Amino acid sequence: MTTTRSSAQRGFPKGRRIAATLLVSTLAGTALVACGADAKGSQPAKASGRSLDGTAGDAEITWGECPALAEGRTRDPRLACGTLTVPLDYQNPGGEKIDLAVSRLSTAKPGKRRGVLLLNPGGPALGGLDMPGTMASALPKSVLNRYDLIGFDPRGVEHSTPQSCGLRDPGVAGLFPYPAADGSITKNVALAKAAAEQCADTVGENLRYYSTANTARDMDRVRQALGEKKISYWGQSYGTYLGAVYRSLFQDRTDRMVLEGNVDPTKVWADLVADTWGKGMADRFPDAARVAAAQASTLELGTNVEQVTRTYLALADRLDRTPAAIPGTSVSLDGALLRNMTYALLLHNDNLPALTQFWKAADNLSDGSTTAADLAVLKEVFADTPLSPGVPADNQATMFMALTCGDAEWPRDIDGYAARTAADREKWPLTAGMPANIWACAYWDKPAEPTVKVAKGGPRNTLILQNRRDNATPWEGAVGLHKSLGAGSALVGVDNGGHYVYGEGSACADKATLGFLATGHLPDKDVYCTDVTQK
Repeated sequence: MTTTRSSAQRGFPKGRRIAATLLVSTLAGTALVACGADAKGSQPAKASGRSLDGTAGDAEITWGECPALAEGRTRDPRLACGTLTVPLDYQNPGGEKIDLAVSRLSTAKPGKRRGVLLLNPGGPALGGLDMPGTMASALPKSVLNRYDLIGFDPRGVEHSTPQSCGLRDPGVAGLFPYPAADGSITKNVALAKAAAEQCADTVGENLRYYSTANTARDMDRVRQALGEKKISYWGQSYGTYLGAVYRSLFQDRTDRMVLEGNVDPTKVWADLVADTWGKGMADRFPDAARVAAAQASTLELGTNVEQVTRTYLALADRLDRTPAAIPGTSVSLDGALLRNMTYALLLHNDNLPALTQFWKAADNLSDGSTTAADLAVLKEVFADTPLSPGVPADNQATMFMALTCGDAEWPRDIDGYAARTAADREKWPLTAGMPANIWACAYWDKPAEPTVKVAKGGPRNTLILQNRRDNATPWEGAVGLHKSLGAGSALVGVDNGGHYVYGEGSACADKATLGFLATGHLPDKDVYCTDVTQK
């Protein structure tokens, strides 16, 4: 659940962008196992320097035009796209095939070129075809001269054999299980079971192969098709887990790796959500509350962080009990939607003023005192955003479930979920018990393969970038990833809020990032940057 630099909006994320901004801090992903079919727990053949069918991976990509964009979107005109065919199941490489959409922005200069920089925006389940164009505008020549930028839509996502469960509510936000106003999870249990059964009935067994491990194997097929001995990689959010899995499966093919906004690979995925999300929100929320307090005379939400927090919690509780219809739209604002929009807008510091305006408008809506200005804010927040042609409306939600449910098995004890939700609700009121609640994953069969164990050590070639107050992938995720990788990584932490590190006001972090990509030099020891200048 995250935005990317390519999808992030300054101001209000609209309509389907809410789904793009929500990542269970990024849950990470993999394949969902259809209900009722007990998957074998065997580990697939270990990836080697050759394709798993014993032949060299010599498939080529024919470059041409890219798929049509959603209305109103633009892309770098230099971007070229192509399709690569890969196995659905790498244990059966001669079986069913799927298509992988790949993009390339040729930026490297002769005599300076090191290789390719493969990019992933996270999600889980965000498309990445246009990420090279966005990153090209954010990176200096010292990096662009060294790498051609490569993007791709991960398997099952957008233009890579897109999957759809036919969900009635197509947004990822609808999957987040906020309890009822009284804390009951009865409705959550029913919705989780229904979503799991819908995917099992609609997509079936094949969805279990749309996993993080197989996506990493796809990345190596891209490497082979490009004729590269190694690839460098920049992954954001969920993409940090994908990068760590690739590094573990293909350590000898990994060059320089930047991981930004990080997932702890030992907590995939139920523990990650339950253990860190409530604290992450508690750490980040005061940044927005301070912005609201500074405008106390106009917003009237409180004069300090504590007062603003109490106002927000009271508002969420009122909307839990009595949702408020937004005039002129089909949207009814309830507590879950308030919390989801708050989560989304907290991902970027630039969005904090807009978030406080949204709180004010929601508060007035709940009290029946909405002004014309409030209605303008609410309509902008919830305006529809056109979909990409050919991509199912519920594609991200489908693949979000596939990934979060399939990388590792989730608990199945309903009473246990109820008890944990009640405790979490009391400890972290801002998230209202949602992170510990039951997800559709409780009704999936065992994953198709064991969770990939992230390998410690290896070449010292991985830079971990992390903000101290990241509500999507909290600080603890970076600490856990760094511990898992050991001496193979260096951590650059930043005293900042939000989900992105590079280009967000820390010259210290930017210098470390660009120096590493250009020269391969990692900081000799972990760094904590305190030089943030807000835009």
